[in-house]
Amino acid sequence: MNFEEQAMRLIVSAGNAKSAAMNAIAQAKQGNWDGVRAALAESEAAMTAAHKEQTDILQRSLDEPDKGMGMLMVHAQDHLMTAITVIDLAREFCMLYEIIGKQGDVKCE
Repeated sequence: MNFEEQAMRLIVSAGNAKSAAMNAIAQAKQGNWDGVRAALAESEAAMTAAHKEQTDILQRSLDEPDKGMGMLMVHAQDHLMTAITVIDLAREFCMLYEIIGKQGDVKCE
């Protein structure tokens, strides 16, 4: 597999992680805590796959330093960092929705 293919796999995994984290927020807004847990677990699994790709790419780039860091890889790293940020925020939002839900009929819309 070449670096471009690995970068694309990283982008897809990071995108899946971010989408699942956004789904967790939507589930929390509805008060579906089982859905929150499932979506966060899905997000974590996708992030694990993204980190594995990143690690593989970084290890390979030590052997082939001229081939590892093209624009596609920079784009892939951007997707990974964005996904990490969204996952962190999703956890916080989910906790806030849970707190708000325990306070009664507070509307968040």
